Amino acid sequence: MHLMQLPREVLLGENLKGEVPSVARRLNLGREVLVIYGPKTKKIAGNDVEDHLGESFEVASLVVSGATMKEVEMTIEVAGEIGAEWLVAVGGGSIIDVAKLASYRLGVPFISFPTTASHDGIASANASIRDMGAKTSIKALPPIAVIADVNVIKTAPYRYLAAGVGDMISNLTAVKDWQLAHRIKGEYYSEYAASLSLMSAKMVMKNADIIRLGNEESVRKVVKGLISSGVAMSIAGSSRPASGAEHLFSHALDAIVPKPALHGEQCGVGTIIMAYLHGLKWERIRETLKKVGAPTNAYELGIEPEYIIEALTLAHRIRPERYTILGKEGITREAAEKAVRITGVI
Repeated sequence: MHLMQLPREVLLGENLKGEVPSVARRLNLGREVLVIYGPKTKKIAGNDVEDHLGESFEVASLVVSGATMKEVEMTIEVAGEIGAEWLVAVGGGSIIDVAKLASYRLGVPFISFPTTASHDGIASANASIRDMGAKTSIKALPPIAVIADVNVIKTAPYRYLAAGVGDMISNLTAVKDWQLAHRIKGEYYSEYAASLSLMSAKMVMKNADIIRLGNEESVRKVVKGLISSGVAMSIAGSSRPASGAEHLFSHALDAIVPKPALHGEQCGVGTIIMAYLHGLKWERIRETLKKVGAPTNAYELGIEPEYIIEALTLAHRIRPERYTILGKEGITREAAEKAVRITGVI
């Protein structure tokens, strides 16, 4: 049996803070709700969402400071104390990831209300939780609904939107890795999920000139792609359609760099490198990232070149069970250095 779990509603538009109660009623989510937000996203949209819900629901709120198991456990504890029947996450990737894992462990649904469009976690089933010094992707459930308010997302620094492009363009090498694992390891492969994932990547490449403007239409293009990416993962039943060696590289950077860049930024740079290793047209990927203002090298990431090389040699250890272009044994330091010099990453 292959189980596919998808968001039941996706709202994309302007001035949607007041729509959360309507969505909750349509989905029969119950009266007790816990609203989760960060210190900044509380002011950006959290307070307004909470006020709208307060008119017809029993509402409690919680400020979450980061995607750690401590925050997940605190969320579970508070939700249990108030008898929360569902959660709503108002924030970026970290807030949504905490709500995602907490709701999964509680056995209750959650609504995703993203304040940035920096990666596809806004609609996926996977939560990246920082624990033991590195981010680890944990299987959970996708949100029951995604409410993406263009006006809210547009207020975030443009850097986050560009990072969303980096996360989406990484689908190109993620699917290549998946196909490789299918051929060499006999791993399950879904042509439909792969096609949907690739479509998201190709659409952002096609619309790079629109995205770089940073307006409402830019946000819509990126959000639609990120949601499609999340749905592709739900169809596949794993993160395979949107997470390959370039994501392992990003996770390796998270583990060793004192101050990592944004997830999508690191994945974008990782995609350039992995596209070179796969024999793809990596120059076109680099050109798209440049066009939208996303980093394409170590300097723009704010990361020392030595960390880039080290992360490449360590990446295969992040998820040993996940076969990628890096192989079971990884690549040598010499091969890593050659790849990053040829692609201009260092």
